[in-house]
Amino acid sequence: MNEEVSKKLELIRQTLRETEVQGVRLRGTDWFAWATAGASNTVLLTAETGVAEVLVTTQDAWVLTDEIEAQRLQDEELPANFKVHVNPWADGAARESFVRDATGGGKTISDRPISNLEQPLPPSLQWHKRVMMSSELERYRQVGQKASQAMTEVLKVAKPTWTEYQLAGAGAEALWAQGLHPALTLVAGERRLPLYRHATPTAEQIGRQAMLVFCARGYGLYANLTRFVCFGKLSDERAELHSHVREIEAVVLNLCQPGTTLDTVYHALAQAYEQHGFPNAIREHHQGGTTGYLAREIVANPTTTDALAEGIAVAWNPSLTGAKVEDTFVILKDGKLENLTFDQNFPNVEVEGRLRPVPLYN
Repeated sequence: MNEEVSKKLELIRQTLRETEVQGVRLRGTDWFAWATAGASNTVLLTAETGVAEVLVTTQDAWVLTDEIEAQRLQDEELPANFKVHVNPWADGAARESFVRDATGGGKTISDRPISNLEQPLPPSLQWHKRVMMSSELERYRQVGQKASQAMTEVLKVAKPTWTEYQLAGAGAEALWAQGLHPALTLVAGERRLPLYRHATPTAEQIGRQAMLVFCARGYGLYANLTRFVCFGKLSDERAELHSHVREIEAVVLNLCQPGTTLDTVYHALAQAYEQHGFPNAIREHHQGGTTGYLAREIVANPTTTDALAEGIAVAWNPSLTGAKVEDTFVILKDGKLENLTFDQNFPNVEVEGRLRPVPLYN
């Protein structure tokens, strides 16, 4: 961990030299986890920023926090590369005074600039956050496996009489039991499944089928996956929709090679939907993109020219009315894809050399 942090501090200091500023402040939950090799500054799960931030200057690396959080962070979260500056919880001005002293009153850059004295992070540093080091990838594998196992565990015991709230709650409980944050748990039962792509759970019973979606966070990294459970046989029409989305997804996964741009993937998806007879589907939901320290780092659209590279993670979610497929993959050497959220205990079929999930029958 300390070696990884040392590499990242050097990348940040290289950015300091390139931008000729005196400090970098990282406030977001995503950037804090990246800089600290997986530590968390999260207390309120829904917040984009946490209870501590990172300050890096040419000489020092600090975690800035208040007296409520400092001891726990030192005991349980932070690697040894960082000094800790503690300000009184009721005196935020004390932190700003410390930053001015540490940077000699100079300019700073930040992931979330909050004053005219701060500038945004340059694209070069943002790129480094999106390309996984080997140690990050090892943590990501753990998160993906835990998330997929939690999904399988829950859907194997789900009942048609459960409400959508119950299924979402069981999913969240299973993720917490694995030490993961349930950043997102979407559920659509039989009635609502054909109606909404982003189906937040309700008090309705799920009925004969349901979709469960996870964005599970561990070490700051997001494992994104979607699965279906059915009680009784799917109609031929429904089963065919699932087959369509798997074949459409295969087009995208085959394109996930170093150098491919996200707009290229988007246009290929649009063409695949049209070839399968669903020309409007590309507009009915976003299709995914790159992932990592955010559920989606960049969502692919017709104008996103960002290129894929070895070490970048992707999560695509092609969908049709009542059918969807989603897993989290990382691009390895030679353009090979590794499925981080694959669980061999969940039913699957082979699609163009890859094992892809199919609805689980209970």
